[in-house]
Amino acid sequence: MASVGEKPWGVDTEVRVHGLRIVLLKRVYVLPWAQFLYAEGTSEEVRAVFSTHDVFVKGTALDHLLEDFAAQRITVLKEPARAEKFISSGGPRIAQLEVRRVEQDASE
Repeated sequence: MASVGEKPWGVDTEVRVHGLRIVLLKRVYVLPWAQFLYAEGTSEEVRAVFSTHDVFVKGTALDHLLEDFAAQRITVLKEPARAEKFISSGGPRIAQLEVRRVEQDASE
């Protein structure tokens, strides 16, 4: 878990990041930034849309997460373990992370 003022997600500002690794408790996803369409949200909830999956992040102080999505510099997002969900760090915190596959319209 990040200390006060640190982001609870990984970023790389030195090199171009080609993919986003999402680590859930029971599954890992790797989504290429080439399929990133947009991100939207508030300081408590962020939705990132890729061509094949939607990523939903809930937490607190997530404003900088939107900025990092816009810059496509996030390397990893991790779902917190159950015990970590109740720790208050005073800074940005991810409380819930979910990945949903985008369903294709049957008429296409």
